[in-house]
Order: sequence, then structure tokens, then C-alpha cells
Amino acid sequence: MNRDQRNALLRYEKERRRNLLAQAGVHDFIVVLDGLKASFNIPKIFRSAEAFGAREVHLVDIDPFDPAPAKGSFRKVPARFHESFADCYQSLRGQGYRMFALAPGKQAELDRTELPPKSAFIFGHEELGFSFELEDYPDLGLLSIPQFGQVQSFNVSIAASIVMYEYISQHRSTSTNPDFP
Repeated sequence: MNRDQRNALLRYEKERRRNLLAQAGVHDFIVVLDGLKASFNIPKIFRSAEAFGAREVHLVDIDPFDPAPAKGSFRKVPARFHESFADCYQSLRGQGYRMFALAPGKQAELDRTELPPKSAFIFGHEELGFSFELEDYPDLGLLSIPQFGQVQSFNVSIAASIVMYEYISQHRSTSTNPDFP
């Protein structure tokens, strides 16, 4: 491990301890990151999760990452860690969440789907997809983001931001924060 990697790991450990004090966001939606690469996408998703008022971010089988690109958001949005998707799934279903897996080309388009207040959005690995078989979880809603160009998919941090924006567009008035516009 080189010096930069060691410093990033120290930052991660320090920020993970600070994350224990994080407060739930003003909205009831949750972001689930399933096996993403421990790179800059995860901290960027934390930045968006803070900006859009996510309740929590759940990380499934994700290695330590450098929290610096999150610009402090990793300490502000509660992170929940799971070793497997099955554990995460059981936890969220037990709390009454409706879960949606984001995948290019799936049936329901995000902007044409009514999202319940307790929504959890699952984003898979940038190259390998989900760590689980979709058929094993038949109650997952399958969503795609409408695209009109020739690119096949969005970067995962961009896709997560689009989904969070669509959620708050539908639920702006249901925020748990009375001061939220």
C-alpha cells in the first residue's frame, strides 16, 4: 500500500467514525449501493444524497473508499453497511420500503413511475451489475432512466442523482422537515 492509499484509508476510518453521528435526511428515500467499486462514485453519491435529503445510504459489500470527494457529506448522511444484498433487502423490507433496481433498458421508466414515500433505489456495480439475480427478488421494481442518445447507460453517480431528483420532485411536500420548501 502506497502513502496515498494509506492516507485515504485513514480518512475513511476517521470519517466512518464520524458517520455514526449522522442524522437522517429530510426525505424517506434510501440509496443502496450494491458492490460498487471503491472509487470516486461512492463519495459523489453521498454528496448528492446529502443535497437531496436522503434518509440513509446502504452499502453492500463495498471496500473502504476515499471520502474526500464527498466534501464532508459522508459524515452527514447515515451509512448502513451490509455484507450481502440479502441482509440489506431483509432490513429494508422489514421497515416497509418498496425497492427499485435501476438497470438500463428495463420496463418502467423512472419519470412515468409513481414512487412511494418509502422508496429504496438499488444501484449495481459499474461493470458487473447487481450482486444478486433479479429473479430471486420478484418484488423489486425495475426502473430505467429515459435516454435518447446512443450511449447505453449513465455513470452510476449521475444516475443516482437523477433518481434522487425525480423522487424529490414527486415528494417535495412530504418532507419530514417542516422548513423544507
